Amino acid sequence: MWATDLMDTLGAPGAGLAVALENLFPPLPSEVILPLAGFTASQGEMSLFAAIFWTTLGSVAGAAALYYVGALLGRDRTRAIAARLPLVKLSDVDRTEAWFARHGTKAVFFGRMIPIFRSLISVPAGIERMPLPTFLSLTAVGSLIWNTVFILAGYFLGENWERVEAYAGVLQKVVIVAVVLAVGYFVATRLRRRVLSR
Repeated sequence: MWATDLMDTLGAPGAGLAVALENLFPPLPSEVILPLAGFTASQGEMSLFAAIFWTTLGSVAGAAALYYVGALLGRDRTRAIAARLPLVKLSDVDRTEAWFARHGTKAVFFGRMIPIFRSLISVPAGIERMPLPTFLSLTAVGSLIWNTVFILAGYFLGENWERVEAYAGVLQKVVIVAVVLAVGYFVATRLRRRVLSR
């Protein structure tokens, strides 16, 4: 596994780099990288503190890169893209912006602890130009909690660290089902309105 090679070569900074890459390419699972870092720490190949510190730093670095993607994309381009999407109205974008203005800090903090959204939440934060110190602070604290839980699980499970992935996989499936249901409801509601308005 490439993450193992990074940790073998670079130690704790390698774990941080792996987590940073996971932020930029969400299919790479932190639910595997973090317990593996914990297991590696339990073998004495890195300290537990170093594992937590470097993976949290990696989380913040990856999230900051996506924040800047959102900032470069900007509000006007986002609205232009949304206007071309089928079934999406600019009023949907306006509501989303208003929601983020009210709940953005909570979304960024708790989003760091939800599979799939962990990376994606950085983009709207950049689009809405959330103050960078606020974004980085919330990201750091949320990531610290998430990373510590998974690293400690790998640390205490030792050779059985892979069991963490199975439990995390269940959580990820629940999130995916919830997203699919929400999208399905949105599409069905929008199609129904179109049919009724004819």
